[in-house]
Amino acid sequence: LCFLIYHRTFIYPFFTRGRPFPLQLLFFGTLFCIYNGFLQGYYLIYCAEYPNDWCTDIRFTSGLLLFLLGMGINIHSDLLLRQLRKPGEVTYKIPQGGLFTYVSGANYFGEIVEWFGFAIATWSLPAFAFAFFTLCCIGPRAYHHHRYYLKTFTDYPKSRKALIPFVF
Repeated sequence: LCFLIYHRTFIYPFFTRGRPFPLQLLFFGTLFCIYNGFLQGYYLIYCAEYPNDWCTDIRFTSGLLLFLLGMGINIHSDLLLRQLRKPGEVTYKIPQGGLFTYVSGANYFGEIVEWFGFAIATWSLPAFAFAFFTLCCIGPRAYHHHRYYLKTFTDYPKSRKALIPFVF
């Protein structure tokens, strides 16, 4: 979890290319992350009670594996997206490779998988609520990106789905 936060905060922003990011969105995003981090941390420190063998429980191990899989998909997809544009370019291009072979929103899919993995590993209501919020927030973004790509690019792969490989 710490690596993901570090990557999103200190690595990812310095490699993005494209249009400037509005400060208002940065401010509200920061407030949301502080609140969510407090809520997750407070629950895990003061409310959650795990047995001594929790690290070997199927919920923890499967959740951790799902989290790591989602994080790998997310980081790899972000890398592919960053490589689409040359410095100074702001036009959209068709993402290729990795999970983008199957879905338009591979980065979104990875993030959703991450947070559902975290929710399963912690088996906590705040984590499940955040995972569901993530799905409801960025799932439609993937759908709208998919529709935009289909409308904008005549050579866009018709077999690609919006968010979930082979399904949606």
